[in-house]
Amino acid sequence: MSTTEPATAGGAAPDSGPSYLSHKQILVILGGLMAGMFLAALDQSIVGTALPRIVSEFNSLDKLSWVVTAYLLTSTASTPLWGKISDLYGRRPLFIAAIVTFLGGSVLSALSQNIEQLIGFRAVQGLGAGGLMSLAFATIGDVIPPRERGKYMGYFGAVFGLSSVAGPLLGGLLTDGPGWRWIFWINVPIGLVALGIVAAVLRLPHVKRSHKIDYLGASTVAAAVTSLLLAVSWSGPSNGWGNATTLALLIGAVVLAVAFVLIELRVAEPIIPMDLFKGRIFSGYAGYAFLLGFAMFGALIFLPLYLQAVKDLSPTRSGLALLPMIVGIFSASIPSGQMMSKSGRYKHFPIISAVLVGGAMVLLSTLALTTPYWQLAIYMFIMGAGLGLSMQITVTAAQNSVPRQHMGSATSTMTFFRSMGGAIGTAVYGAVLTSRLKDHLGDIIPNATQSMVDGLAKAANSVQALHSLKEPFKGFALHGLVDAMDDVFLVSLPFLAIALILAIITPEQRLAGRNDGPKAEGEGEGEESLEASAAAAMH
Repeated sequence: MSTTEPATAGGAAPDSGPSYLSHKQILVILGGLMAGMFLAALDQSIVGTALPRIVSEFNSLDKLSWVVTAYLLTSTASTPLWGKISDLYGRRPLFIAAIVTFLGGSVLSALSQNIEQLIGFRAVQGLGAGGLMSLAFATIGDVIPPRERGKYMGYFGAVFGLSSVAGPLLGGLLTDGPGWRWIFWINVPIGLVALGIVAAVLRLPHVKRSHKIDYLGASTVAAAVTSLLLAVSWSGPSNGWGNATTLALLIGAVVLAVAFVLIELRVAEPIIPMDLFKGRIFSGYAGYAFLLGFAMFGALIFLPLYLQAVKDLSPTRSGLALLPMIVGIFSASIPSGQMMSKSGRYKHFPIISAVLVGGAMVLLSTLALTTPYWQLAIYMFIMGAGLGLSMQITVTAAQNSVPRQHMGSATSTMTFFRSMGGAIGTAVYGAVLTSRLKDHLGDIIPNATQSMVDGLAKAANSVQALHSLKEPFKGFALHGLVDAMDDVFLVSLPFLAIALILAIITPEQRLAGRNDGPKAEGEGEGEESLEASAAAAMH
């Protein structure tokens, strides 16, 4: 048994109804999909630990940010394109292509002989990663009915949690052991397993359609994302936010984004169908995904920094110290998915998630030099539980609200918004940390001069340089760094408040079951939302 995809709205009639896979078949496919997703999720966290060693070997500290930015650029910009092309040509060939692209980029990155090669090959890796995430979720939408999807989506939340902890841990072990190149070589066996499973078992019949790829829209959205990420990840922090280059990049991003919307409204096969945003459920959770991604990356990036710089843990030990967060993700994502499948209800999970993540950020903003680890562990557990309650449930809700022929586009668009939130959040938090660090150092150091503040702030950019400082300057720098990190966590609160409002006002739609027919093109979400509201009122 396998699912089929409907024909175009304007052509042949949709198929009579999806024929979903059995539980046993789903578990086999899940192994391949989760292995593919783990590749992309792991790469976001494993490289950071090895970056100081990499740039030291290549003597290219000034180009460190480009190793990360190149990956973010191609992975974020390509996400909508992977989803749309998979709607036209089917999931299996595109997922295989994404794995092969990612593995190719990994091998080339491992063989890099200079920093310029590594940056270019990381861009190839990112291109494949953009497909791994969105296509895995879209495939789940094909083979599992929405009502049962929660039972399985929790495991995907666990993949993200595992990768966020395993990344720093593996990165530290491999960098300290066989060398940093092994952070890329390790992708090869994992990727080959995923490739074998997907090639063998992921065989979904696909209704042939007339194809017309929106190349103009794809290039425009890629240019818009590139311009924005260059502004927030490179020019803004390096040249200043009022610099002519930064302003030109930001204005260019806005103009290109408007042009993209206008293009998508006119073409026959848009990369991101604008009709998706007419539904309150999809548009609400797309905004929620952006805001939660914005807030989430602050914790994922700065907690390892706190553990290594302030608590003086090695990269390996700091990875182990993040275990409470993965325990929180596991403890929330799997039970919430089970409850969603049993009841068909999901609205309260994103609401609780925003509250928990916001509460965790408030607690993390109280971190000090003397905060005991057990206290930090509780904060991380709360953060993990909050993330586990919403990371995959919002994707399921968005998938359930759109016609089946837009499943890939809808899933990749949700991934796109979350990735954009994370990328912009990372840049914003970095700018806040840098500016507030100097302010706090100026307040902490008695009779501080500007050159003294600048010197300590520069030392705080490297854990090794920070720990090599002599007292009392080491104490001043650590105190200023912790105070600046506290400010970073507080910055996320307004964004989480907006996410909470979105979660409250976004309507709920009954999750479709195994025997429900496919949603046709143009079928609104209002009727089922009213039905769910009436049922809720009766209870």
